[in-house]
Amino acid sequence: MTHTTPAFLQIHQADDAAVRRELAAGLVQSPAQVSPKFLYDALGSRLFSAITELQEYYPTRTEAGIFATQGADMASHIPARALLLDLGAGCCTKAERLFPVLRTAGYVAVDISVDFLRETLTTLQQRHPSLPMMGLGMDFSSSLALPPDTRPWLARHGLEAAPRVVFYPGSSIGNFSPPEALRLLRQAHAVCQGGGAGGGLLIGVDRVKPTDILEPAYDDSLGVTAAFNRNLLLHTNHLLGTDFDPRQWQHVAFYDSAQSRIEMHLQSAIAQQVRWADGERRFAAGERLHTENSYKWTPEGFVALLEAAGFRPAVHWTDEHEWFSVFWAEA
Repeated sequence: MTHTTPAFLQIHQADDAAVRRELAAGLVQSPAQVSPKFLYDALGSRLFSAITELQEYYPTRTEAGIFATQGADMASHIPARALLLDLGAGCCTKAERLFPVLRTAGYVAVDISVDFLRETLTTLQQRHPSLPMMGLGMDFSSSLALPPDTRPWLARHGLEAAPRVVFYPGSSIGNFSPPEALRLLRQAHAVCQGGGAGGGLLIGVDRVKPTDILEPAYDDSLGVTAAFNRNLLLHTNHLLGTDFDPRQWQHVAFYDSAQSRIEMHLQSAIAQQVRWADGERRFAAGERLHTENSYKWTPEGFVALLEAAGFRPAVHWTDEHEWFSVFWAEA
């Protein structure tokens, strides 16, 4: 069967007032903070793509190397003819490489960037006309479940009883604190159990490693990550009407070994006042705005997290330096 256009279901609806409330609430907290999801406007997404090409930023190429060299072994554990659910699909490149390896029966791409996802999937469908595809425009970070409206599409393509493989690459799970990660993984487990036997989770996880490897990955010598971080201020200006001047803020990134996480902040270079329509926040010189965490895991710690979420004992694959792992956990 040839598919000319993918199905598309938009769950997430932009709520400008809610976004403004969320941003304002974060700015008046002590310490101030802004969710890392606001790093990814159009320019932020392009800057992050540039970051993945940097020599210092090892996760993207290391994970790609694991899939390239060990994909066949992964396929021996993962059920063939599964429904592949790609969380934070973006440009769908990572999932596309797995289609022939896993002999995927259907593909569901999940992303909050609705317009970008629709455009990407349309192009992807042209390259894989025999593979049923659906785009889900939704924010899975707050709730992960296949909406009831997907059932007719699943039935039409004979996918109701297909094993479900939830695919979450790129170490994005690190943006969640351990309790938040556990909640998300429990929801992923429920999604996996909604299909046929043998479904599970295929997930990329960045590992604990020396600080001199970790910190440059988030504070590169060209300053691309600094630009990515400061661009959040311009995005906030656009969304909330703040008057941030990015030139007065410095990028700060460091590894907190006690919490096993990289922290990214923006540090005020001067004493300044930031205003928006119905609020303001004074920042002292040296005061910080917290923009992102990236938790790092040991293999043993992440296996324990998966089992706490209901998955069976996991298997994992790593690179020659043991910097990164890809886990498969059956539900």
